[in-house]
Amino acid sequence: MTELEKGPRGLRRGRGARERILGASRQLFRDQGINSTGLDQLCAVAQVSKRTFYQHFTSKDELIAEHLRRFDPDILSEVFDRTDLTPRERLRAPFGIQAPLCPFIAAAVELHDPGHPARVHASDYKKAFAARLTDTAREAGAANPEQLGEQLALLLDGASARSRVLDADTFATAAAIADVLIDNAIPTAAVPPAQAGDPAVGTEPHARSGGESSPTVVDSSAHGGSRNTR
Repeated sequence: MTELEKGPRGLRRGRGARERILGASRQLFRDQGINSTGLDQLCAVAQVSKRTFYQHFTSKDELIAEHLRRFDPDILSEVFDRTDLTPRERLRAPFGIQAPLCPFIAAAVELHDPGHPARVHASDYKKAFAARLTDTAREAGAANPEQLGEQLALLLDGASARSRVLDADTFATAAAIADVLIDNAIPTAAVPPAQAGDPAVGTEPHARSGGESSPTVVDSSAHGGSRNTR
């Protein structure tokens, strides 16, 4: 006999119903928006009854909040926790992500109540994302890491929204702007004193600080694709 799971109210339910509901919400919220998705349609796509839905979520609002929490719980760990990239490269890497409109922005646009649990989560996520950029900027040696972190966060959100409005990729342009911001914020390393008298040192143009490689491309699931991010 197949083992049955219990919902939050202790009611028995078929295995996987909660995940089917969340999967349906991800598809429908992305394709047609939160407000345009009714509970009847959501239950039909998830192949559950309304009774089963309410065994897992007390309301649609609770589902929306959980929907957002599932996207990027670790704040783009695929970029910020990578040890094979320098801090400077990690600042640049999010601009290589090709993703649809950030789900946190989309939710904030549709949900007008600032106290809605999904709005609160979206706000917390955006602050945490900027904080990770700031920490990485500090690690990279930025003169004003808070300013650079906020600039890059704003640039990423703007690229996400503009790509959606124009139905075109604007991340390449955003990446070029990010390069300028990063170059201006992170000073070029000084020549070690022991090499100051070496004619071979200082006569060649400096490579860009950090010597980073070309932009790192990360799977879109890391940032608002199958789980935003941006």
